[in-house]
Amino acid sequence: MTYSHFGVASALIYTASPMIAFALMVISMVLHSSLTHEALHGHPSQNAFINALLVFPSLSFHVPYLRFKDTHLAHHLDENLTDPFDDPETNFLDPQVWVHLSRSARLLLRINNTLLGRIIIGPMIGQLVFFRHDLKSIWRGNRRVALGWLLHIPAAGMVIWWLFEMTSVPFWVFLVASYLALGILKIRTFAEHRAHEKARARSIIVQRRGLLSFLFLNNSFHAVHHAHPHVAWYDLPSLYWSKREYFEAKNEGYVVSSYMELVWMYFLRMKDPVPHPLWSRNKD
Repeated sequence: MTYSHFGVASALIYTASPMIAFALMVISMVLHSSLTHEALHGHPSQNAFINALLVFPSLSFHVPYLRFKDTHLAHHLDENLTDPFDDPETNFLDPQVWVHLSRSARLLLRINNTLLGRIIIGPMIGQLVFFRHDLKSIWRGNRRVALGWLLHIPAAGMVIWWLFEMTSVPFWVFLVASYLALGILKIRTFAEHRAHEKARARSIIVQRRGLLSFLFLNNSFHAVHHAHPHVAWYDLPSLYWSKREYFEAKNEGYVVSSYMELVWMYFLRMKDPVPHPLWSRNKD
């Protein structure tokens, strides 16, 4: 359905209304990323190959499926959540790394820790860090990382072929749409985790089920997802509401009512410091 949505928007609607088509393409890309997340967690099939095949043409253009799978499952080692070295999805830095950064780099990372900054420059920073890490890994002989990128060539190539052969969408428009989709996804990841001494209290719950919650396939109930990573997206809300007091006690009240609440609180204000505030104590 997501591929059909993207196909109709890019091949048919774009010629009549480029702006509407652009918006629909962005929505398709966000949904594809969320579906990719479901696939690597074992949905809809128990067969990992079938799940990977279902999301193979890569609308999630910037991140290879196998790399996303490996890094995200490593992220699910909850005792490492927010760890500057062992959590692949953290935005915290080791304070000793922070003090050696240039003023301009510090400023950029501080901006990135506001919600507006995370949406606008977060995708660029995230991709640069991701590419740099993977290039180093490949250079050092990591075959698993190399395989992830090799498999990404045909996965992305199918989408590029569709754009050039079946649509009139300029490639730069597709790239902008892809970047914007990453920016929207950064709204989800912006507040997913916080620094806390207890691992069980590091993941958020966003209660309200609006458009963003749907686009993120209920990953807004993130503490529930981390507690039960094999539960399908459509069962997360009912699981949360049936055990609300339990989950809110477990994550020690890291709860907001909606993404709009996060916008009001952190649109132009840093949610967290960039250097991990508990890191020295964690390592003692």
